Amino acid sequence: MKKILFVTSEAYPLIKTGGLADVSGSLPKALVGLSQDVRLIIPNYQSLNLAEKPTFIGTVRVDNHPVHILESYMPDCKIPVWLVDYPAYFGHPGNPYTDAKGQPWPNNSQRFALFCRIAVEVAMNRASLNWQPDIVHCNDWQSGLVPAYLSLEKKRPKTLFTLHNLAYQGLFPAAEAISLNIPGKLWNAEGLEFYNKLSFMKGGLVYADHITTVSPTYALEIQTPEFGYGLEGLLAVREKNLTGIINGIDTEQWNPATDRHIKQTYDEPTLERKAVNKCALQTRMGWPVDDKRPLFGLISRLVTQKGISLVLDSLPELLKMPVQLVVLGSGEPVIEQRLREVADRYREKFALVIGYDEPLAHQIEAGADLFLMPSLFEPCGLNQMYSQRYGTVPIVRKTGGLADTVVDSLPHSIADKTATGIVFKGTSAGSLLEAVKRALLLYNDANVWRKLQTHGMRKDFSWRHSAELYLGLYDTL
Repeated sequence: MKKILFVTSEAYPLIKTGGLADVSGSLPKALVGLSQDVRLIIPNYQSLNLAEKPTFIGTVRVDNHPVHILESYMPDCKIPVWLVDYPAYFGHPGNPYTDAKGQPWPNNSQRFALFCRIAVEVAMNRASLNWQPDIVHCNDWQSGLVPAYLSLEKKRPKTLFTLHNLAYQGLFPAAEAISLNIPGKLWNAEGLEFYNKLSFMKGGLVYADHITTVSPTYALEIQTPEFGYGLEGLLAVREKNLTGIINGIDTEQWNPATDRHIKQTYDEPTLERKAVNKCALQTRMGWPVDDKRPLFGLISRLVTQKGISLVLDSLPELLKMPVQLVVLGSGEPVIEQRLREVADRYREKFALVIGYDEPLAHQIEAGADLFLMPSLFEPCGLNQMYSQRYGTVPIVRKTGGLADTVVDSLPHSIADKTATGIVFKGTSAGSLLEAVKRALLLYNDANVWRKLQTHGMRKDFSWRHSAELYLGLYDTL
């Protein structure tokens, strides 16, 4: 049994802004299922959804300021959650990283540097918790300073850093290195300095004993200038210590046979019941109920990375077709406004819901026929896996985890029962439209379409295999 301290800035269902929360909520649970001793440490945000009222378990002093550590549990299991309680930094409502206007909290460097320092004290068993991990598993830039600080310690636990999205690096002005009291040994071009800025991400990439990222294809892509964001050289140097492990999904939360959010549960043998969910979704969107009309879903952050510009540029031609499209998400104001304008013009077939609505996300996955995911890059992606599990055929760009989890529907892959979606390579609206047209041709062949749905529903996207790969890495460390 390994003792694992899982360091993360968000975890579902405690708090969620994106895929990191899904991973941080389900991977620890899978590790516990493999008989590991896991403790999750996270800031005590005001907006946390806690199963039990937290109890005080210790205090750590940082720069002469007392920081309390509280304990609660994950709502859906008994994994201990240790909360870094410092109200001045984490006691405001809403998003963990941004204010109500979507701007980063001005003291984010101080907030997450403090979080990292407390995690280090816990990892070194200096928090009076009588527990020291064998492995400290850190996630994304918010915990990037943990491997850096631990590199200065003797008899430290081993560190693993999981890179979920290199586009978000935790970059701050160089002056922050002074205000944060970054040790001089760490402040250099081979350490935390990145083109005269402080990079939290480099803390994980340089100092962790091993690096993982969330798909094998993305592990290769980030070693190229196109996807490396200036860190491709460092990642290439660390290639032998870099592994791509595809994320799993929470197969209890995302299971059409038991999903409490949807109108009608179903599985592969009862796939015809899926049509009830399509009718319910059409009714909710105020559309005509028509089981024959293909219904597209899109659930995403509305940002450039997700290929939303391809969708926007495709909409004039796409909405001339006899289709329906529902979009759920939030993001860049300009993108949101353009989508609102389309929604106002095509109310009878296009619906936009700004924000994130977990029940509606499940209803879209269950009710849609096809799922659009044309990301310009996608480290892993989860919705393409949810879609296949729900018999909703995904249309994806061939990048990152999308390339690793969706098999294109070509004559040979349909024949050998591996085809599960539509895959395209280009970065233009024309490429997306050609993929949509190819999908509609397949949709009109009921026999082939049923095969695509069932092939996807049979795939195993559970965390168990991925958790076993992580456990193997822990063993090597």
